[in-house]
Amino acid sequence: MHNIDTQLWITIAISAVAAVVIAVVVWKLAFDKGYTKRKQEAETSIGSAESEAKRIIDEAHKNAASKKREILLEAKEENHKLRLEFDKEVKERRSEISRQERRIQQKEETLDKKIDVLEAKDEKLTKKNRELEMKEEDLAQIRKQQTEMLEKISGYTAEEAKQYLLKQLEAQIRHEAAMLLAEIEQQTKDEAEKRAKNIVALAIQKVAADHAAETTVSVVPLPNDEMKGRIIGREGRNIRTLETLTGIDLIIDDTPEAVIVSGFDPIRREVARLALEKLIADGRIHPARIEETVEKARKDVDNDIKQEGEKATFETGVHGLHPEIIKLLGRLKFRTSYGQNVLKHSIEVSHLSGVMAGELGVDIALAKRAGLLHDLGKSVDHEMEGSHVTIGADLAKKYKENNDVIHAIMAHHGDVEAQTVIACIVQACDAISAARPGARRENLETYIKRLEKLEEIANSFDGVEKSFAIQAGREIRIMVKPEDVNDDAVVLMARDIVKKIEDDLEYPGQIKVNVIREMRAIEYAK
Repeated sequence: MHNIDTQLWITIAISAVAAVVIAVVVWKLAFDKGYTKRKQEAETSIGSAESEAKRIIDEAHKNAASKKREILLEAKEENHKLRLEFDKEVKERRSEISRQERRIQQKEETLDKKIDVLEAKDEKLTKKNRELEMKEEDLAQIRKQQTEMLEKISGYTAEEAKQYLLKQLEAQIRHEAAMLLAEIEQQTKDEAEKRAKNIVALAIQKVAADHAAETTVSVVPLPNDEMKGRIIGREGRNIRTLETLTGIDLIIDDTPEAVIVSGFDPIRREVARLALEKLIADGRIHPARIEETVEKARKDVDNDIKQEGEKATFETGVHGLHPEIIKLLGRLKFRTSYGQNVLKHSIEVSHLSGVMAGELGVDIALAKRAGLLHDLGKSVDHEMEGSHVTIGADLAKKYKENNDVIHAIMAHHGDVEAQTVIACIVQACDAISAARPGARRENLETYIKRLEKLEEIANSFDGVEKSFAIQAGREIRIMVKPEDVNDDAVVLMARDIVKKIEDDLEYPGQIKVNVIREMRAIEYAK
C-alpha cells in the first residue's frame, strides 16, 4: 500500500510540473505577439493545458489505480505463496516432532523395560548377598571350629603358628638370598680376576711399603725344606689350626728353609713364633699338639711380659707398683706409637721426668713414677673403648695409684689442664721423647690403628667369636660361633661386614673378608 501511494503522488507531481511549464510557455508567447493575442492564445493554451493536465491527471489516476490493483494482486499472491510455504513448513515440523515423540516414547518404553530388568537383577543380587552373608557366617563358624581343632591337634595357637610359618619363610628366603649372593659374588670374582692380577702387579711395581713389613713379620728358620710340608699338614689342617689359634698368617713360599709369620699384633706374632719354633724342635706336628704348644707359648709370652715390666721398674727405680700394672707395663714392649716402642718411650720419659724434677726441686720418685705410667692405657687401648688417656687414668684409679700420678696421666696430652708441677713435667718430657729426631714414624701408627679398627668392625657383629687382621690388613679372618650362625648366615654376614668396612674405614686396595664356621665334636674314651 505504501508503494501505491508513493506512485500516485509522483504522478500528481509530474502533472503539476507539466502545467507550470505550459503556463510559462503561454505567458512567454503572449508577451511576444501582443497582449491580446497573447491573452487569447494564452487562454487557449491554458485551456488546452488545463485539459491536458486534467487528462494527464485522470490518466495518472487511472494508472495509479491500475498499478494499485496490480500491486495488491501481487501482494495477495505473495502472501498466498508465503502462507503455503509456512503451512508446508509447519506441517513438516509437526511431522518431525511426531517422529521425535514416537522415538522418545520408544526409548522410554525401552528404558522402562531395562529398569524392570535391573530391578529384577537387583532383587536377585540382594537375595544372593543375603545368601552369601549367611554362607560367610557359616564359613566363619566352620573356620573358627577348624582353627580350634587345628590348635588343639598341633598344640599351637593361631598367632604361634603364624610366627612359626613366618620364621620358616624367613629362613627359606635368607637361604635363597645367600645362595644367590654367593653365586653373584663368584661370577664377579671370576670375571674380575684377570684384570685384578694385572692391576695388582702394576701397583706392587710402583709401591714398596717395606716399613710396615719390617714391623709386622717375623722369620722362623727351618732345619730343611721338608719341614714346610709337615707344617702345612694333610689338606692344610696343621697350618689352618695354627693360624686359627694364634690369629696370624703363616707365609710358606719359595724362601729356602724359612717360614714368615705375619700379623699386626706383635703379641700374637710372638706367640705364633714361639709355638712354631717349639713344634719344629719337637717334630710332632698335628692339630692336638699345636693346641698344646700354642697354649704353652702364650704362658711363656705372659711370663716374658711380666719380666719386661719388672725390668722396666728396676731400670727406672720405681717400686711398689701393683702386680697387674707391672704386667700392663710389660705389654707395652709389644706396642708401638708412630714406630716408637712405647715401653722404651715410657722408660725414657721416666728418666727425663726424674732429671727435670731434681732440677726443679720436687719429688723425683713421684715424677719418675708418673713418667713411667703416663702411657699405661696404650697397653689395652685396642681392647677397650676410649682414648689411651682415659683408659690409663681408669686403670691407675683401679689399682689405687697416687692422685698426682692419675692427674699427670690425664693431663699429659692436654685433655685436662695441668694443675701440678708433676703433671707439667710429664707433659714436657713426653713431648721431648716423642719429638726427638728418629723417634717416631707416623705411617706405622696409622697402619696399626687401621688394623685395630678392622678387627673392631668385625667383632661388632653378633655371633662373632674372634677375628684376626692378617696379610698386612689385606685380609681379615673371622671365626663365628657355629651354634649361633648357620651356613647361610655366614654368607650374609660376610657381605654385611664388607659393607660396613667400606662405609667406616679408609684403606688402600681391597680387603678380603674370610668368615669361618667350624663345628667340633670332642669326646674322651675312658
